[in-house]
Amino acid sequence: MSSFSRRDFLKASAAAGAVAGLGTLPLEAETQPATAWVPLGNSGVKVTRLAFGTGSFNGSVQRDLGQQGFNRLVRYAYDRGIRFFETADSYYDMHRMLGIALKGIPRDSYALMTKVTTFDGADPRQRIDELRRQAQTGYFDIMLLHWQRGAQWPHETTAWQDAILEAQHRGAVRSRGASVHGLPALAQVPTFDWLQVGMIRCNHTGTRMDTPVADSGGLGNVPEVVQRIHQTLASGKGVVSMKLTGEGTFDRDDRRRAMRFAFRTARVDAVTVGYKNNAEIDEAIDNINQAFV
Repeated sequence: MSSFSRRDFLKASAAAGAVAGLGTLPLEAETQPATAWVPLGNSGVKVTRLAFGTGSFNGSVQRDLGQQGFNRLVRYAYDRGIRFFETADSYYDMHRMLGIALKGIPRDSYALMTKVTTFDGADPRQRIDELRRQAQTGYFDIMLLHWQRGAQWPHETTAWQDAILEAQHRGAVRSRGASVHGLPALAQVPTFDWLQVGMIRCNHTGTRMDTPVADSGGLGNVPEVVQRIHQTLASGKGVVSMKLTGEGTFDRDDRRRAMRFAFRTARVDAVTVGYKNNAEIDEAIDNINQAFV
């Protein structure tokens, strides 16, 4: 980084972060836990507890809706009070589709999270700006290093970390973090000071959760994952969780149990779920609301 050091920026961003604009919500949405705005740790960013995910089977479920069908689903979620949208550069074409779907909605009324693949040979700054253009946004509220695996990822992604810090300095990114896979990668999250937000898989059964070898199959270690989530929260970082439907394998009862477990036992800040129709949005909102009863 040329004009400022990583250490100086980390200190400055930890001390002060702009609070996300909340926009105006219908009274019903404001009183529902699912659509309430919550802070992500000390990041300075707020999100609704429930996010609109665009990565069901790497986005194929959402892409299959077509642009017009996807537009209608995004607008339905927004009208129901979901003001947190997430995507990733590995979800082919979803930045573009999401940018079209959100066009015309006041940018300060929702939060936008993306995940960037940290492959070798790419120019990190160029990639960040390319994703902003695809999504038709001036900034991302949260940018995560995507699919971090193994215990060494904090040392292997320094070029991307510096690029995201630089993007924060110029206002193209508001907070930073990582999406991790596997227990060795997860173990780094609570103590890695660069992180402001962790994306951690969480449900009550261990389905599609973290194992000693990333993505090796079998059930994840639920007690260890919950312990790491609690440590992450205690360190002042925000936690967004995924796999709340067991990657589409849970029935209605288990989807309800997963939401209750995530918020009442793991105590995550927010969750993301992918949808293909309005009924799934309604159910996810209801499941979270019931978790707080």
